[in-house]
Formats: sequence, C-alpha cells, structure tokens
Amino acid sequence: MKNTKTHSPALAAERSEADTAEVVAGRPNPEVVARAKRRIFRGEYKQRILAEADKAKEESGGIGALLRREGLYSSHLVTWRHERAAGILQALTPQKRGPKSKRTPLDEENQKLRRENQQLSEELRKAEIVIDIQKKVAALLGRPICTTDREPQL
Repeated sequence: MKNTKTHSPALAAERSEADTAEVVAGRPNPEVVARAKRRIFRGEYKQRILAEADKAKEESGGIGALLRREGLYSSHLVTWRHERAAGILQALTPQKRGPKSKRTPLDEENQKLRRENQQLSEELRKAEIVIDIQKKVAALLGRPICTTDREPQL
C-alpha cells in the first residue's frame, strides 16, 4: 500500500502557529533532543529550591507545583534534604562522577622516570653493541681504533 500524505499549506500554517504559541506561552518544546545532557545543580540552586519547598509544604499541592515548574523529581528533594541534614556543605555542590584515581602524582612521576630509565638503558646497550662491532671491523681492516684520548693537533 502506498502512504498517501498530502501537504496542505493550511495545516503547515496551523502547526507553525501552534509551535509559536508554545514558545510564547513559556512552555518548553516537547520534542526530544537528539542527545540528552545530564543536568548539574549548583549548591545555591539546591538551597533555594529546598527553601521554596519548605514554604510550599503549607499549601496543598505546593510541592508538586514547585517540582513541575522546575522540572525536578521528588527524589531530588529527598537527597538534597539528607545532604542538608548531614551538614555536608560540599555535597550540595556537584561532584565529579566516576571512579576516583588511586594514583598519586609521585607514583605517576616515578612510573614515568622508570620507563625513561628503561628506554635509555636499552639505547645504551644498543650503542655499546654498535661500538663493539665498529672496533672489530676496524681491527679486521688493520686500522685499530685508539681508545686513548689524544688532544687534536692543529
């Protein structure tokens, strides 16, 4: 079966007016963004929302209205209240996610110096092999390499 879509200028105008009305009314666009981005809440914002939530407890449906207006979940409030009750000032500011590094800068520098030392030792070993071969070739050709240091003559 064929898909019979008809393009109507009246429908397009109607849609664009609806889109404009949403933006003008202050409502967010309901379309899903291509790639979701994790929201980060600052400590000041969390404290302000908790203060507003404490005030909104007095009226019926106040907290729900606050959550809808700010686009938050009730779990946000629960977590932030626990952090505030525990007196964790740093917990109200966002923390870096993921596993924490167990390496110290001294360990990293030590590891770097060990690798560099190993590379230099390997280069020295190769250079000694080349010098030894050069000495043997010179001895075979009858032109021994002098190992004593002589001052250059002018």
